[in-house]
Amino acid sequence: MFRDRRDAGRQLAQGLRRYRGPDTLVLGLPRGGVPVAAEVAAALNAPLDVIVVRKLGVPYQPELALGAVGEGGVTVVNDEVVRHLHMSEAELSTVAARERDVVAVRALRFRPDRPALSLEGKVAVIVDDGIATGSTAHAACGVARAAGAALVVLAVPVAPADCHPEHWPEVDEFVCLQRPEQFWAVGQFYDDFGQTTDDEVVALLKLAAAASAPLADGDAAEHGEPVRHIAPERATVDEDVDVPIAGTALQGHVTLPADATAIVLFAHGSGSSRHSPRNRYVASVLQEGGLGTLLFDLLTPAEEAHRSNVFDIDLLAERLVTVTDWVVRQPWGAPLQIGYFGASTGAAAALAAAAVRTRQIAAVVSRGGRPDLAMPVLDKVTAPTLLIVGGWDEMVLELNRRAQRQLHCENELAMVPGATHLFEEPGTLAQAARLARDWFVDHLARQGSVTV
Repeated sequence: MFRDRRDAGRQLAQGLRRYRGPDTLVLGLPRGGVPVAAEVAAALNAPLDVIVVRKLGVPYQPELALGAVGEGGVTVVNDEVVRHLHMSEAELSTVAARERDVVAVRALRFRPDRPALSLEGKVAVIVDDGIATGSTAHAACGVARAAGAALVVLAVPVAPADCHPEHWPEVDEFVCLQRPEQFWAVGQFYDDFGQTTDDEVVALLKLAAAASAPLADGDAAEHGEPVRHIAPERATVDEDVDVPIAGTALQGHVTLPADATAIVLFAHGSGSSRHSPRNRYVASVLQEGGLGTLLFDLLTPAEEAHRSNVFDIDLLAERLVTVTDWVVRQPWGAPLQIGYFGASTGAAAALAAAAVRTRQIAAVVSRGGRPDLAMPVLDKVTAPTLLIVGGWDEMVLELNRRAQRQLHCENELAMVPGATHLFEEPGTLAQAARLARDWFVDHLARQGSVTV
């Protein structure tokens, strides 16, 4: 299935692109996982590091894990096993101290001139060349979580069909390209499965660090790289706006980072507004990704008083088109690529508007949306569309699946595990926001005409 570890890494990266962003770290399990991780890190434009761990084996039964240790004194203990074996604190400390020394030696070998990258608050994408028993990967995920990672993603090219890391409490998502029934060893799925040396690991880490370091114009010229000319900086916009429409005005707020080349217009759903904490949070995540945002109300307060207006998709889509036209007339709006973010009935309005402005809208994201309410025009949408739905929002999930079958454009349906309709469960809204950000960054940047 894979020519070598680099080929496996390139293929694996395709299933991880939603994690592209400034808060992602890619961590290779040394040694064989590092060449795979290097390709993933390059594709995600993320820093590369190793995660050095050691399992804590029972002294007289080393295959039974008491826990694991990692760098920085991180220790994960399986309390149930410790209690069952009646191990004392002194015995556990002795085992942990011995393995911590091994971790320190190995880490210094791989990183002789720098410390480990901090995992605090980060998305830790842990990569290996495959899973056999899964014990080392399990230990690595536990250490990453204990080190403060906000999200732990385990990614491998191949694993046995009866191995289920997605059920490990330390793992938020498991990404695996192949899970064959007939599995004897990881190497059977590679044409070239030669041993990776410590020197190769060190070289890959140094190469990744050099690639991610910014080059000044002089350094770039010296190294034969094309000099990057930075476009003149546009002043940041952060202000309330009134969009004139039919003798009245729709109120909104626009935020535009200085280097933004795209803006996302928010179409709020029923019962929501530009003041919605959920949509404001999502907007802040998009802004961190360098995207501009416009949060506005599709209806005036008087119109919202009539409940039927909230479900009038034609009216909402018409308003969204009008606001889009207003944006491109603004001095700051003319050069920007445009995307739509819709929630609930706002998602249907976004798709209906995108079906009208096929050459103007570059990407659409629906969060907990009702795209089924725009079913008659879904086949006319050309903008790449991402449908984000909570895993526990079963009715809306089924409606999104039906709607997805009518889309002829590039599209994906992303399910956030453990989330209900409003994404109120811990961590679920953050995951949905990152999915939206990565989709917009990928597709708006791909079509953008302003470069640096």
